Amino acid sequence: MTLSDDERDLLALHLVTGIGPRLTAALLDHFGSASAVLQASISELLEVPFLGTKVAESLQRAMENPDVVKECEQIDKHGVHLRVLGRAGYPANLATIDDAPHLLFCKGTLEACDEQAIAIVGSRACTSYGKRIAERIGADLARAGWTVVSGLARGIDGCAHRGALSAKGRTIAVLAGGLSKTYPPEHADLADEVAASGALVTESCMLIEPMATLFPARNRIISGLSRAVVVIEAAERSGALITARLAAEQGREVFAVPGPVDNAASAGTLQLLRKGATMVRNADDILEDLQELPALAEPRAHDVPLVAQPPPGLDDVQLKIWQALAERRMVDDLAFELSIPISDLTRQLTTLELKKVIRRLPANVYERF
Repeated sequence: MTLSDDERDLLALHLVTGIGPRLTAALLDHFGSASAVLQASISELLEVPFLGTKVAESLQRAMENPDVVKECEQIDKHGVHLRVLGRAGYPANLATIDDAPHLLFCKGTLEACDEQAIAIVGSRACTSYGKRIAERIGADLARAGWTVVSGLARGIDGCAHRGALSAKGRTIAVLAGGLSKTYPPEHADLADEVAASGALVTESCMLIEPMATLFPARNRIISGLSRAVVVIEAAERSGALITARLAAEQGREVFAVPGPVDNAASAGTLQLLRKGATMVRNADDILEDLQELPALAEPRAHDVPLVAQPPPGLDDVQLKIWQALAERRMVDDLAFELSIPISDLTRQLTTLELKKVIRRLPANVYERF
Protein backbone atom coordinates (compact mmCIF):
# COMPACT_ATOMS: atom_id res chain seq x y z
CA MET A 1 0.00 0.00 0.00
CA THR A 2 1.33 3.42 -0.96
CA LEU A 3 0.86 6.05 1.72
CA SER A 4 1.43 9.76 1.40
CA ASP A 5 4.01 11.32 3.72
CA ASP A 6 1.20 12.82 5.78
CA GLU A 7 -0.56 9.45 6.08
CA ARG A 8 2.68 7.76 7.16
CA ASP A 9 3.21 10.43 9.82
CA LEU A 10 -0.36 10.02 11.05
CA LEU A 11 0.11 6.25 11.16
CA ALA A 12 3.33 6.72 13.12
CA LEU A 13 1.47 8.89 15.62
CA HIS A 14 -1.30 6.30 15.81
CA LEU A 15 1.26 3.62 16.71
CA VAL A 16 2.30 5.45 19.87
CA THR A 17 0.78 3.66 22.86
CA GLY A 18 -1.50 5.86 24.95
CA ILE A 19 -2.45 8.37 22.26
CA GLY A 20 -6.17 8.13 21.63
CA PRO A 21 -8.47 10.26 19.48
CA ARG A 22 -8.89 13.13 21.94
CA LEU A 23 -5.16 13.50 22.62
CA THR A 24 -4.45 13.10 18.90
CA ALA A 25 -6.91 15.91 18.18
CA ALA A 26 -5.28 18.15 20.80
CA LEU A 27 -1.80 17.45 19.41
CA LEU A 28 -2.82 18.06 15.80
CA ASP A 29 -4.64 21.23 16.79
CA HIS A 30 -1.57 22.54 18.61
CA PHE A 31 1.13 21.55 16.10
CA GLY A 32 -0.84 21.61 12.86
CA SER A 33 0.28 18.24 11.47
CA ALA A 34 1.34 14.76 12.51
CA SER A 35 4.83 15.47 11.17
CA ALA A 36 5.22 18.45 13.51
CA VAL A 37 4.01 16.37 16.46
CA LEU A 38 6.59 13.67 15.73
CA GLN A 39 9.37 16.26 15.64
CA ALA A 40 8.32 18.09 18.81
CA SER A 41 10.61 18.36 21.81
CA ILE A 42 9.45 17.63 25.34
CA SER A 43 9.24 21.35 26.10
CA GLU A 44 7.09 21.86 23.00
CA LEU A 45 4.85 18.91 23.92
CA LEU A 46 4.36 20.40 27.37
CA GLU A 47 2.73 23.41 25.72
CA VAL A 48 -0.28 21.20 24.89
CA PRO A 49 -2.98 21.80 27.54
CA PHE A 50 -3.17 19.13 30.27
CA LEU A 51 -0.24 17.13 28.88
CA GLY A 52 2.04 16.42 31.87
CA THR A 53 5.79 15.82 31.93
CA LYS A 54 5.50 12.06 32.44
CA VAL A 55 3.18 11.64 29.46
CA ALA A 56 5.28 13.99 27.29
CA GLU A 57 8.43 12.01 28.04
CA SER A 58 6.66 8.73 27.28
CA LEU A 59 5.35 10.15 24.01
CA GLN A 60 8.74 11.36 22.87
CA ARG A 61 10.41 8.02 23.65
CA ALA A 62 7.69 6.12 21.84
CA MET A 63 7.68 8.45 18.85
CA GLU A 64 11.42 8.10 18.26
CA ASN A 65 10.97 4.67 16.65
CA PRO A 66 7.42 4.10 15.48
CA ASP A 67 7.50 0.90 13.44
CA VAL A 68 5.64 2.17 10.40
CA VAL A 69 7.38 -0.23 7.99
CA LYS A 70 6.27 -3.29 9.94
CA GLU A 71 2.74 -1.90 10.21
CA CYS A 72 2.59 -1.26 6.45
CA GLU A 73 3.78 -4.81 5.80
CA GLN A 74 0.91 -6.13 7.90
CA ILE A 75 -1.54 -3.82 6.18
CA ASP A 76 -0.44 -5.11 2.76
CA LYS A 77 -0.35 -8.73 3.88
CA HIS A 78 -3.97 -8.68 5.05
CA GLY A 79 -5.42 -6.51 2.28
CA VAL A 80 -6.24 -3.60 4.57
CA HIS A 81 -6.56 0.08 3.65
CA LEU A 82 -6.78 3.24 5.74
CA ARG A 83 -9.52 5.85 6.00
CA VAL A 84 -8.45 9.24 7.40
CA LEU A 85 -10.79 11.51 9.35
CA GLY A 86 -11.70 14.63 7.38
CA ARG A 87 -10.87 13.11 4.00
CA ALA A 88 -12.87 11.49 1.23
CA GLY A 89 -14.00 7.96 1.98
CA TYR A 90 -14.21 8.37 5.76
CA PRO A 91 -17.66 7.26 7.04
CA ALA A 92 -19.88 10.34 7.20
CA ASN A 93 -21.88 9.16 10.24
CA LEU A 94 -18.76 8.41 12.26
CA ALA A 95 -17.31 11.84 11.51
CA THR A 96 -20.17 13.45 13.46
CA ILE A 97 -19.12 12.08 16.88
CA ASP A 98 -16.84 13.90 19.31
CA ASP A 99 -14.13 11.25 19.59
CA ALA A 100 -14.05 9.88 16.05
CA PRO A 101 -10.88 7.87 15.36
CA HIS A 102 -8.41 9.74 13.18
CA LEU A 103 -7.48 6.52 11.39
CA LEU A 104 -9.71 3.61 10.48
CA PHE A 105 -8.24 0.31 9.33
CA CYS A 106 -10.60 -1.26 6.82
CA LYS A 107 -10.79 -4.62 5.05
CA GLY A 108 -13.50 -4.66 2.42
CA THR A 109 -15.38 -1.59 1.21
CA LEU A 110 -17.07 1.37 2.85
CA GLU A 111 -19.63 2.97 0.57
CA ALA A 112 -21.85 6.04 0.59
CA CYS A 113 -24.91 3.81 1.06
CA ASP A 114 -23.52 2.80 4.46
CA GLU A 115 -24.81 6.09 5.83
CA GLN A 116 -28.10 4.18 5.99
CA ALA A 117 -26.82 1.87 8.73
CA ILE A 118 -28.39 0.33 11.83
CA ALA A 119 -26.43 -1.40 14.58
CA ILE A 120 -27.70 -4.61 16.16
CA VAL A 121 -26.05 -5.61 19.43
CA GLY A 122 -26.70 -7.89 22.37
CA SER A 123 -25.44 -10.63 24.61
CA ARG A 124 -22.78 -13.16 23.67
CA ALA A 125 -24.59 -15.77 25.78
CA CYS A 126 -27.92 -15.30 24.04
CA THR A 127 -30.90 -17.62 23.94
CA SER A 128 -32.45 -19.30 20.92
CA TYR A 129 -35.07 -16.53 20.98
CA GLY A 130 -32.39 -13.86 20.76
CA LYS A 131 -30.59 -15.64 17.93
CA ARG A 132 -33.81 -16.01 15.95
CA ILE A 133 -34.83 -12.36 16.36
CA ALA A 134 -31.33 -11.03 15.58
CA GLU A 135 -31.08 -13.02 12.35
CA ARG A 136 -34.61 -12.06 11.32
CA ILE A 137 -34.20 -8.34 11.97
CA GLY A 138 -30.73 -8.32 10.37
CA ALA A 139 -32.09 -9.98 7.23
CA ASP A 140 -35.17 -7.77 6.99
CA LEU A 141 -33.18 -4.56 7.44
CA ALA A 142 -30.73 -5.69 4.77
CA ARG A 143 -33.58 -6.47 2.37
CA ALA A 144 -34.88 -2.94 2.97
CA GLY A 145 -31.50 -1.55 1.86
CA TRP A 146 -29.95 -0.80 5.27
CA THR A 147 -26.41 -1.74 6.22
CA VAL A 148 -26.25 -3.84 9.40
CA VAL A 149 -23.46 -2.91 11.82
CA SER A 150 -22.31 -5.09 14.71
CA GLY A 151 -19.20 -6.31 16.51
CA LEU A 152 -18.55 -9.85 15.13
CA ALA A 153 -18.84 -11.22 18.68
CA ARG A 154 -20.40 -14.52 19.63
CA GLY A 155 -24.16 -14.52 20.12
CA ILE A 156 -26.35 -11.64 18.91
CA ASP A 157 -23.58 -9.91 16.90
CA GLY A 158 -22.79 -12.96 14.81
CA CYS A 159 -26.48 -13.66 14.21
CA ALA A 160 -27.08 -10.09 13.04
CA HIS A 161 -24.24 -10.34 10.51
CA ARG A 162 -25.46 -13.73 9.30
CA GLY A 163 -28.98 -12.38 8.88
CA ALA A 164 -27.76 -9.54 6.67
CA LEU A 165 -25.58 -11.92 4.66
CA SER A 166 -28.48 -14.33 4.16
CA ALA A 167 -30.41 -11.46 2.54
CA LYS A 168 -27.37 -10.64 0.38
CA GLY A 169 -27.13 -7.24 2.05
CA ARG A 170 -24.26 -5.13 3.32
CA THR A 171 -22.87 -5.54 6.81
CA ILE A 172 -19.99 -3.93 8.73
CA ALA A 173 -18.17 -5.56 11.65
CA VAL A 174 -16.27 -3.33 14.10
CA LEU A 175 -13.41 -5.11 15.86
CA ALA A 176 -11.66 -4.19 19.10
CA GLY A 177 -8.28 -5.59 18.06
CA GLY A 178 -6.20 -5.37 14.92
CA LEU A 179 -7.13 -6.92 11.58
CA SER A 180 -4.15 -9.29 11.49
CA LYS A 181 -6.30 -11.91 13.22
CA THR A 182 -9.98 -12.59 13.77
CA TYR A 183 -11.60 -12.52 17.19
CA PRO A 184 -13.29 -14.70 18.13
CA PRO A 185 -11.28 -17.20 16.05
CA GLU A 186 -14.33 -19.37 15.30
CA HIS A 187 -15.75 -16.42 13.34
CA ALA A 188 -12.91 -16.40 10.80
CA ASP A 189 -15.16 -17.62 7.99
CA LEU A 190 -17.88 -15.16 8.98
CA ALA A 191 -15.32 -12.34 8.97
CA ASP A 192 -14.33 -13.25 5.41
CA GLU A 193 -17.98 -13.14 4.34
CA VAL A 194 -18.49 -9.77 6.02
CA ALA A 195 -15.41 -8.33 4.30
CA ALA A 196 -16.72 -9.59 0.95
CA SER A 197 -20.17 -8.04 1.51
CA GLY A 198 -19.18 -4.91 3.41
CA ALA A 199 -16.22 -4.30 5.67
CA LEU A 200 -14.25 -5.17 8.78
CA VAL A 201 -13.11 -1.98 10.52
CA THR A 202 -11.12 -1.07 13.61
CA GLU A 203 -9.14 1.82 15.05
CA SER A 204 -6.54 -0.61 16.45
CA CYS A 205 -3.17 -1.13 14.81
CA MET A 206 -2.70 -4.40 12.97
CA LEU A 207 -1.06 -6.50 15.71
CA ILE A 208 -3.08 -5.22 18.68
CA GLU A 209 -4.76 -8.00 20.66
CA PRO A 210 -8.48 -7.55 21.48
CA MET A 211 -8.02 -6.70 25.17
CA ALA A 212 -11.03 -6.09 27.41
CA THR A 213 -10.18 -2.39 27.74
CA LEU A 214 -10.62 -1.87 23.99
CA PHE A 215 -14.22 -3.05 23.76
CA PRO A 216 -15.96 0.01 25.29
CA ALA A 217 -14.05 2.24 22.84
CA ARG A 218 -14.96 -0.15 20.01
CA ASN A 219 -18.63 0.23 20.94
CA ARG A 220 -18.61 3.98 20.27
CA ILE A 221 -17.60 3.20 16.67
CA ILE A 222 -20.46 0.70 16.28
CA SER A 223 -22.98 3.34 17.35
CA GLY A 224 -21.13 6.13 15.57
CA LEU A 225 -21.37 4.38 12.21
CA SER A 226 -25.11 3.95 12.63
CA ARG A 227 -28.31 5.97 12.55
CA ALA A 228 -29.78 3.87 15.36
CA VAL A 229 -28.89 0.99 17.67
CA VAL A 230 -31.12 -2.04 18.29
CA VAL A 231 -30.46 -4.00 21.49
CA ILE A 232 -31.60 -7.63 21.45
CA GLU A 233 -31.09 -9.50 24.72
CA ALA A 234 -28.72 -7.81 27.13
CA ALA A 235 -28.07 -8.88 30.69
CA GLU A 236 -27.77 -6.29 33.47
CA ARG A 237 -24.02 -5.75 32.89
CA SER A 238 -23.89 -6.44 29.17
CA GLY A 239 -21.48 -4.50 26.96
CA ALA A 240 -24.47 -3.84 24.69
CA LEU A 241 -25.74 -1.41 27.34
CA ILE A 242 -22.53 0.60 26.91
CA THR A 243 -23.25 0.78 23.19
CA ALA A 244 -26.80 1.94 23.94
CA ARG A 245 -25.54 4.67 26.30
CA LEU A 246 -22.97 5.85 23.76
CA ALA A 247 -25.61 5.86 21.04
CA ALA A 248 -27.84 8.11 23.13
CA GLU A 249 -24.92 10.46 23.84
CA GLN A 250 -24.18 10.60 20.11
CA GLY A 251 -27.77 11.51 19.28
CA ARG A 252 -28.67 8.11 17.82
CA GLU A 253 -32.02 6.45 18.42
CA VAL A 254 -31.97 3.49 20.81
CA PHE A 255 -34.37 0.62 20.13
CA ALA A 256 -34.84 -2.44 22.33
CA VAL A 257 -36.58 -5.74 21.68
CA PRO A 258 -38.52 -6.93 24.75
CA GLY A 259 -37.86 -10.37 26.20
CA PRO A 260 -39.34 -12.52 28.96
CA VAL A 261 -39.48 -10.61 32.25
CA ASP A 262 -38.21 -13.65 34.18
CA ASN A 263 -35.19 -14.27 31.93
CA ALA A 264 -31.86 -12.77 33.09
CA ALA A 265 -30.74 -12.59 29.44
CA SER A 266 -33.26 -9.78 28.88
CA ALA A 267 -32.83 -7.92 32.19
CA GLY A 268 -30.69 -5.16 30.68
CA THR A 269 -32.94 -4.81 27.65
CA LEU A 270 -36.02 -4.41 29.82
CA GLN A 271 -34.18 -1.82 31.91
CA LEU A 272 -33.46 0.14 28.72
CA LEU A 273 -37.18 0.13 27.94
CA ARG A 274 -37.97 1.44 31.43
CA LYS A 275 -35.46 4.25 30.87
CA GLY A 276 -37.05 5.35 27.62
CA ALA A 277 -35.66 3.23 24.79
CA THR A 278 -38.16 2.68 21.99
CA MET A 279 -39.76 -0.76 22.04
CA VAL A 280 -39.62 -2.60 18.72
CA ARG A 281 -40.79 -6.06 17.72
CA ASN A 282 -39.41 -6.36 14.21
CA ALA A 283 -37.74 -4.49 11.33
CA ASP A 284 -41.04 -2.87 10.32
CA ASP A 285 -41.26 -1.13 13.69
CA ILE A 286 -37.68 0.10 13.33
CA LEU A 287 -38.14 1.38 9.79
CA GLU A 288 -41.39 3.13 10.70
CA ASP A 289 -39.70 5.04 13.53
CA LEU A 290 -36.60 5.81 11.44
CA GLN A 291 -38.74 7.72 8.95
CA GLU A 292 -39.42 10.27 11.68
CA LEU A 293 -35.78 10.73 12.75
CA PRO A 294 -34.03 14.03 11.96
CA ALA A 295 -30.82 14.00 9.94
CA LEU A 296 -27.58 13.55 11.82
CA ALA A 297 -25.50 16.62 12.59
CA GLU A 298 -22.94 17.78 10.08
CA PRO A 299 -19.45 16.27 10.54
CA ARG A 300 -17.66 18.01 13.38
CA ALA A 301 -14.71 20.29 12.67
CA HIS A 302 -12.21 17.78 14.02
CA ASP A 303 -9.31 19.87 12.81
CA VAL A 304 -10.22 22.44 15.51
CA PRO A 305 -11.01 20.26 18.55
CA LEU A 306 -12.30 21.70 21.78
CA VAL A 307 -10.04 21.14 24.77
CA ALA A 308 -11.98 20.13 27.88
CA GLN A 309 -11.62 22.36 30.91
CA PRO A 310 -10.99 20.69 34.28
CA PRO A 311 -13.91 20.74 36.72
CA PRO A 312 -13.59 22.96 39.79
CA GLY A 313 -12.75 21.72 43.26
CA LEU A 314 -10.05 19.16 42.41
CA ASP A 315 -6.83 18.89 44.37
CA ASP A 316 -3.49 18.33 42.61
CA VAL A 317 -3.72 14.52 42.65
CA GLN A 318 -7.32 14.48 41.47
CA LEU A 319 -6.46 16.90 38.66
CA LYS A 320 -3.64 14.59 37.50
CA ILE A 321 -6.07 11.67 37.43
CA TRP A 322 -8.66 13.71 35.53
CA GLN A 323 -6.03 14.77 32.97
CA ALA A 324 -4.85 11.17 32.51
CA LEU A 325 -8.44 10.15 31.80
CA ALA A 326 -8.53 12.14 28.55
CA GLU A 327 -8.74 8.58 27.23
CA ARG A 328 -10.33 5.59 28.98
CA ARG A 329 -7.85 3.84 31.29
CA MET A 330 -7.69 0.71 33.42
CA VAL A 331 -6.76 1.19 37.07
CA ASP A 332 -3.44 -0.64 36.64
CA ASP A 333 -2.46 1.57 33.70
CA LEU A 334 -3.37 4.71 35.63
CA ALA A 335 -1.37 3.62 38.65
CA PHE A 336 1.70 2.95 36.50
CA GLU A 337 1.37 6.15 34.48
CA LEU A 338 0.87 8.39 37.51
CA SER A 339 3.10 6.48 39.95
CA ILE A 340 0.27 6.30 42.49
CA PRO A 341 -0.18 3.19 44.69
CA ILE A 342 -3.29 1.20 43.76
CA SER A 343 -4.84 1.67 47.21
CA ASP A 344 -4.44 5.47 47.05
CA LEU A 345 -5.61 5.61 43.44
CA THR A 346 -8.73 3.55 44.20
CA ARG A 347 -9.67 5.94 47.01
CA GLN A 348 -9.21 8.95 44.74
CA LEU A 349 -11.23 7.34 41.94
CA THR A 350 -14.09 6.71 44.36
CA THR A 351 -14.00 10.36 45.42
CA LEU A 352 -14.06 11.53 41.79
CA GLU A 353 -16.99 9.19 41.08
CA LEU A 354 -18.92 10.69 43.99
CA LYS A 355 -18.18 14.15 42.59
CA LYS A 356 -19.61 12.91 39.25
CA VAL A 357 -16.38 13.85 37.50
CA ILE A 358 -15.57 10.34 36.24
CA ARG A 359 -17.39 7.04 35.92
CA ARG A 360 -16.43 3.39 36.13
CA LEU A 361 -17.03 1.08 33.15
CA PRO A 362 -16.88 -2.72 33.01
CA ALA A 363 -13.44 -4.40 33.26
CA ASN A 364 -12.24 -1.80 35.82
CA VAL A 365 -12.00 0.92 33.18
CA TYR A 366 -12.59 4.59 34.00
CA GLU A 367 -13.51 7.59 31.85
CA ARG A 368 -14.51 11.21 32.30
CA PHE A 369 -18.14 12.26 32.35
